[in-house]
Amino acid sequence: MTKLRPIWYHHHMISLGQLKRGMAIVHEGAPWFITDVAHSKQGRAGAVVRAKLKNLKNGNIVEKTFQGNEKVEPADLQYKTAQFLYKDEIGVHFMDEAYEQFSLGLDVVEESLGYLKEGQEVDIAMWEGNPISIKVPPKVVLTVTEAPPAVKGDTANNPSKTVTLETGITLQVPMFVKEGDNVRVNTEMHTYVERVA
Repeated sequence: MTKLRPIWYHHHMISLGQLKRGMAIVHEGAPWFITDVAHSKQGRAGAVVRAKLKNLKNGNIVEKTFQGNEKVEPADLQYKTAQFLYKDEIGVHFMDEAYEQFSLGLDVVEESLGYLKEGQEVDIAMWEGNPISIKVPPKVVLTVTEAPPAVKGDTANNPSKTVTLETGITLQVPMFVKEGDNVRVNTEMHTYVERVA
């Protein structure tokens, strides 16, 4: 049996002031991930919180305004570790630590696909026993498959160039990075971190 790791056990409602980026909440009966949040106070009306929410079931993004003394329910998400196997027209396929295979829709995983290579470990968010989304590590190492050569004298004016990585995504990197190099990528900001041996 695969071990699940609860994010939090408490089921009490949370106040608007506690809302922050990266939290998972229940809104209209579905789990949502807060991708952005802005707090402001508006006189007697109390707090106003504008949040950008991503539906963890279908990937939809909406903007929602919470106000006053509204309370929000935290989503009782659990995570389990799984390995990325492959993707096809049906979806993206994973295998957990109990060797059980399952898949998620391309639309749900789309943003993370560029950081997934065969065998990559990810955290799968579970909602009511079903896999609903993935969380890639904050940094991953990928191989550069296409890189334009550095042009002499160009490094001062243009210290970076665009390369293609093994998963098909492009990345801005320093001029010295070449085809075949392994680079560490920050998956949250989609930025180059360093070249690795």
